[in-house]
Amino acid sequence: MKLLVSRCLLGEPCRYDGQSKPLSRLEELLAAGHTLVPVCPEVLGGLPTPRPPAEVQPDGRVCCAGGQDVTASFQAGAEQTLALALREGCQAALLKENSPSCGFGSIYSGDFSKTLVSGSGLAARLLAEHDIPVYGESRLDCLL
Repeated sequence: MKLLVSRCLLGEPCRYDGQSKPLSRLEELLAAGHTLVPVCPEVLGGLPTPRPPAEVQPDGRVCCAGGQDVTASFQAGAEQTLALALREGCQAALLKENSPSCGFGSIYSGDFSKTLVSGSGLAARLLAEHDIPVYGESRLDCLL
């Protein structure tokens, strides 16, 4: 199966803080016969690395801790992520949990208090709306 995977989970330092979150069980995905298609919606949307932390606001906008509205970049990245997934024929996505782009099912609350709430990041939501199943790294077993 072709699987869209967050670049930070593949060890690429593209997160907002310039770090990565490598997935230690990556070899299991490859051994299961998956083809991995790397993606970072925020970088695709034109945001630099590192960049200020951002969270989805209750009204749907994405803002940085300092108040800068970066919704347009996040939306552009989400649209490019969907286009990549469709072009590559990805059947599912394994994305970084809690991210304002990639989080699926829970994201940070928007007030930068490190509180999780129900919701999804812009790219994850768009993929799901187009019937591409989205999994966070804690649900890796669903893909094996």
